Amino acid sequence: MTSSALEPVVREYDQDHGTDHYSTDHDSQSLGSVPDIAGVAILASCALWALISAMGRTARPEGVLLAVLAVAAGYACGRIAGSLLPVLCGAAAGLAGLGLALATDTGPGGHQGLATAELTLATGAVCCAAWAARRPTLRLALWLLALTITLTAVVTGPPAGWVASGAVLLCSLAAARLRRRLAGLAALALVAAVGVGGCWAVAADAVPGGLPPSLRAHLTEHRVRLWQDAAHLAATNPVRGTGPDRFAELSPAVAASPEPETTPHSAPLQQAAGQGLPGVALLAAAFAWLLYALWRSPRSTPIALTAAAALTALAVEASLGNALSFPQITAGAGLLAGLATASLPEEPPARTVP
Repeated sequence: MTSSALEPVVREYDQDHGTDHYSTDHDSQSLGSVPDIAGVAILASCALWALISAMGRTARPEGVLLAVLAVAAGYACGRIAGSLLPVLCGAAAGLAGLGLALATDTGPGGHQGLATAELTLATGAVCCAAWAARRPTLRLALWLLALTITLTAVVTGPPAGWVASGAVLLCSLAAARLRRRLAGLAALALVAAVGVGGCWAVAADAVPGGLPPSLRAHLTEHRVRLWQDAAHLAATNPVRGTGPDRFAELSPAVAASPEPETTPHSAPLQQAAGQGLPGVALLAAAFAWLLYALWRSPRSTPIALTAAAALTALAVEASLGNALSFPQITAGAGLLAGLATASLPEEPPARTVP
């Protein structure tokens, strides 16, 4: 039943694009190194600003430096692997993400945000591998694997996990109908901006009419207080922040919590509290760079939009939780972006019969 449901979408994509699943909406596959140069500059700026924010304080910029290194390493590995074995490496990355999610404790006191992010990236990697596959049977098998990851999230993971995985899967299937990727990337950027803006509005107590009780109960009072503390710390020092990894020392909500907390459970607010508004701007620039690299990617539009959907879902999750606090997530995000922006594998030379 599942195969018959997916087959019309795949067949329509095949008819529109022929047998070449590496087609792109750019006139040339040689797109230069502008995205790579931009990525190096942005990641280097993130590391440099973390060091500047920590100067003269008892701050610890090691976490930020590790995250930058993980993104860079994952991106480089994805570019290499995606140029050699895009289907195999995408499927392997998805299975690895699923295995990590199943091994992650999601019970009370566990890392629900970590499991959600792992499932999101796993679904995105498998969907990218499905679009990269040329044989219809292999492609349908990979679609079934992506659906299996989503169903696994329904059974074992937190609700946000299957919502995000299902959204990535649906966006990937819908991407087959888009011939130009810019509109899709713009829509995904808007989704990420709305997620970050909503988190910031809650932290600043600027939600029109107040936060609905049901949503407040879902976020929990403790998390709302953490966000408010982060916004207050950012307001006291908007340029350099209070220093990386000092939130736990300065937050009254952390001091009153019986559970050990080190972050405000929101990447933008954590950047604002620790590194000021320039830190938030650099975080936004890193996400914009990934979308720009996907726009310039020589890969097909469905692959680029699938990776963008997974990274956007991760950005929303990072705005509401502490997903980016784990190096496997930052490395996985870089790996997925690298797979979706890798150069096209060279066709084997045609064999001639003497």
